[in-house]
Amino acid sequence: MKKLRIGVIYGGRSSEHEISLASAASVLMNLDRTRYEPVPVRIERDGRWTLADRAPAAISAADVIEAARTQLARPARPGRETYLAPRPGEDTLLTVDRPGAGDGAAADAAGLEQARVAGLGLDVVFPVLHGPYGEDGTVQGLLELADVPYVGAGVLASAVGMDKAMMKLVFAASGLPIVDYLVVSRRDWLADRGRVAAAVTARLPLPVFVKPANLGSSVGISKVKEAGQLGAALDLAATFDRRIVVEAAVPRAREIECAVLGNDEPEASVPGEVVPSREFYDYEAKYLDEGSTLRIPAPLTEAQAAEVRRLAVAAFRAIDGAGLARVDFLMDGGAGTLYVNEVNTIPGFTTISMYPKLWEATGLAYPALLDRLIALALERHADKAQRRTTA
Repeated sequence: MKKLRIGVIYGGRSSEHEISLASAASVLMNLDRTRYEPVPVRIERDGRWTLADRAPAAISAADVIEAARTQLARPARPGRETYLAPRPGEDTLLTVDRPGAGDGAAADAAGLEQARVAGLGLDVVFPVLHGPYGEDGTVQGLLELADVPYVGAGVLASAVGMDKAMMKLVFAASGLPIVDYLVVSRRDWLADRGRVAAAVTARLPLPVFVKPANLGSSVGISKVKEAGQLGAALDLAATFDRRIVVEAAVPRAREIECAVLGNDEPEASVPGEVVPSREFYDYEAKYLDEGSTLRIPAPLTEAQAAEVRRLAVAAFRAIDGAGLARVDFLMDGGAGTLYVNEVNTIPGFTTISMYPKLWEATGLAYPALLDRLIALALERHADKAQRRTTA
């Protein structure tokens, strides 16, 4: 049987670049070589696409982050620059080496010939990109234009899943339980700090969480307990995005997560719980502090677990999700009230990340999970091919 050529796209321009490297390393290591031919495609921090000369090493996100911070990481060897081309015959990915010395028509002809020789077809693309310029619908739109099957949510669901402000509007319209919140624009905050701060404190009792609308891995998030801390929190969030979400804090909050898998008939995993080593599950607690623990399955009653799974599927459907997502909840530790916090359409994918661990606990091992995701990508692409594109 012909092997499927799987393009694993990773890296990216977002602040979650290092997390993506660790996730991609796990995916590439666990793809069944008897069924698939993996092709590592790296997006550098400056946005250049390259065919990586070697796959990323299978090390933890913490190791990747620390190596980057201390500049101990081995510099990436320059790969061949790549471009996605819309349906160029049998090829869906076009790779181009930088032309050699020379100029004029001869150099142009040589470059064109290189392009013809280096054409590379992909059967499925597996985006392992976290955050903006990868998880937000931008890469998904490019793949749609190229007519390439790809793993995960489409353009709309990816964009809504990345934008916390739009996500809450969709959740509210779908009748899902969410915390009270306020959206602040960076322009308004910088123009009249006093008025905006007063509007926040008048609407939401402290403590509150202040977040950039479009970012992941808890980057740029602050917990504000006193009014004097609000300005610094809004300033920080404003450095990452033009819109800021301010949310009411849930009393004695428990962080519950559930994995969803499927297209038109999504399924939910057993729920898990994150017990952060810090006051909340921030970037340091997620990736650098070994004190955070995961409880799988989460210590919930049977009724609570069933409600988490029901709401997870409902949130997935609300954004028109496809393939996979991790749905995060906040539970009032006293009253037991559940709130849908957010949907992550490309969750962390290392072998110790919550998404694959939840499915492992539900009975689906990591390599089999990859098989399911690739099959779902092909299924969705085949379904879209049935649509009419002319009147």
